[in-house]
Order: sequence, then structure tokens, then C-alpha cells
Amino acid sequence: MKFTFQNTTKVYFGDESLENLAPELLNLGKRVLLVYGGGSIKKNGLYDRITGSLKNSGIEYFELGGVEPNPRHTTVNKGVKICRDNKISAILAVGGGSTIDCAKGISATVFSKTDNVWDLVEGRFPVERTLPVVTVLTLSATGSEMDSGAVLSNLELNIKSGLIHENIRPKISFLDPKIT
Repeated sequence: MKFTFQNTTKVYFGDESLENLAPELLNLGKRVLLVYGGGSIKKNGLYDRITGSLKNSGIEYFELGGVEPNPRHTTVNKGVKICRDNKISAILAVGGGSTIDCAKGISATVFSKTDNVWDLVEGRFPVERTLPVVTVLTLSATGSEMDSGAVLSNLELNIKSGLIHENIRPKISFLDPKIT
């Protein structure tokens, strides 16, 4: 079965739904931050498939790989720097909940008055303007592909906490059962 669904997050579901990825990203701009985890997307060929599509569509992409389970605030902060330095127009998270939560943290922090996502988690700065997040789900478990929350870890403080804001909800998510 193949369908497109939109309930705040536009969801492409079904076999070969990724054929819509590049056109949707182009609607958001031509400079993308690709966020992914430990490298399984490179082993299974998904990385090459996605980056090939981006290149063929004229989308310039920058990478933040190695996102940990329960993503660290320091990893989010690295992504914020990449976005600011390269005038990123959208964030593409390819992976499970942790990768998507990292992307949401980056989205929330890029336009804030701080370089540290933990300032937003603790409420020292509000979430205002955000970058759009697009997801390609590889592990179905958390609902991060359609919700407005992110769970982040601060190892220095030994705290895992949430960041919740409607504007960090992914704009578009791709759910292909052959990938998840």
C-alpha cells in the first residue's frame, strides 16, 4: 500500500516514497544538513541513494554523522554551528528517534541567541524561529517523525531531558517499509 498523509507533518508512506524527497527539499531551499547516526545507512546503501538524489537535484548538503543514542547536547551544538556557518535551509534526519531528536534540537537552536541547545532545554532562551526538519525514518519506535518533542542528553550534568515546541515538529516524513 502506498499513500500520502498530512496531519501537520506531511507523511509519504509506501514503497519508493523517497522519489518525493528531493522535490520536497527543493521547496525548502538548496542547502541541507544531513544528520545520521552510527553509519548503518552507509552499510545498507541508503546513504548513497539519498546523497545521489540530492546531488542529481542540485541540492548542496553538509553532514553531521555519528549521532549517538540519546543524542548529546554537544552533538546538537556541532550541528548548529554547521547550519550557521553554511546558511542551511533545511535539516534532513535519516535514522531513528535519536537522529531525529538531534535534528529537532538543531532546528530550535539555529536562530536563537545562544550556541547551546541546553539553554533552550532549561528555558533560558525561547524557541522562536526554526529550520524545517525533514525525516527519513529507518527505525519505527518513538514517533519522533511526527511529534513536537526531542529528548536530549547532557553528560556533563548527567541529565536526559526534553525540548518541546510545535515548531520543531518535522514538516515532512518519509516512511518506506523497505527502509524501516
